[in-house]
Amino acid sequence: LVDNFLQIDFYFDRLITLLLLTHGRWIEGMWKVGMSEEVGKALQAVVDRVNQAAARRPKTLPAVPPRLVAVSKTKPPDMVIEAYRKGHRNFGENYVNELVDKASNPQILESCPDIEWHFIGHLQKNNVNKLLGVPNLFMVETVDSVKLADKVNSSWLRLRTASTQTLKIMVQINTSGEESKHGLPPGETVNTVKHILSKCSALHFSGLMTIGRYGYDLADGPNPDFQALLSRRQEVCASLQLPLEDVELSMGMSTDFEHAIEVGSTNVRVGSTIFGNRDYPNTPTPSPERKSKVPTEEAAKKMERLTVTEQ
Repeated sequence: LVDNFLQIDFYFDRLITLLLLTHGRWIEGMWKVGMSEEVGKALQAVVDRVNQAAARRPKTLPAVPPRLVAVSKTKPPDMVIEAYRKGHRNFGENYVNELVDKASNPQILESCPDIEWHFIGHLQKNNVNKLLGVPNLFMVETVDSVKLADKVNSSWLRLRTASTQTLKIMVQINTSGEESKHGLPPGETVNTVKHILSKCSALHFSGLMTIGRYGYDLADGPNPDFQALLSRRQEVCASLQLPLEDVELSMGMSTDFEHAIEVGSTNVRVGSTIFGNRDYPNTPTPSPERKSKVPTEEAAKKMERLTVTEQ
């Protein structure tokens, strides 16, 4: 009798364990379905807004279709995979270690063979080799000095000896003049681009990038940081005989990407609007994107009628 009870107890435990595992897989499956729908809807909404903003651009600006870079900072690989499955290909990361981890993730490598990674954070010279080893690295948007350009150039030549492919880079400009921001002083733009074009054979100069001041209120008019980047492009193209349409402008994030596109941005970096608000467990400070002001309805209407030309 005791043996029978022990045997019943054993099988009961196994049944409970099986039910818990099955329930857990069901919950995980339902979570992934919900996440897929949420990411997919948010991504499509942003794509629609990008296209609508591009249609509102003045005809005086180069007709370059804007590229949407989905910034997956702090988000799990599953979310990247879901956005990829919805047809998206360009993704951005702010930190070298996080980009290395995600780009080397077995699931991403298997599920996202054509993914294109953008590095959009501050790059220190001691992290260059680590960054350039990232699979499917498409562009480094934050080259902010001649010395860094030289380091990236020499490292790319050494690491990719069997390949003649150049690395796309952008030159980051500190248009707001804030000490907390990285980037070249605007006055050094032309000489830096000239150096890259003439001395850095492994690099392909793709354009200019800025972050700009957080929380600018569009009710006050066009964002002066975006206008400053437009002016720097005009200066670079005039000085170095480059076509305007060959020099991209990376400006605009979750709270201002539509305005950025309207005034000329060809590359916008959108994170929280696609993937949801970010969690920073080790710091009480929220993401700068989350702190930025959302344009008022009155400001949005004003910007709809805005016509901006190159200065």
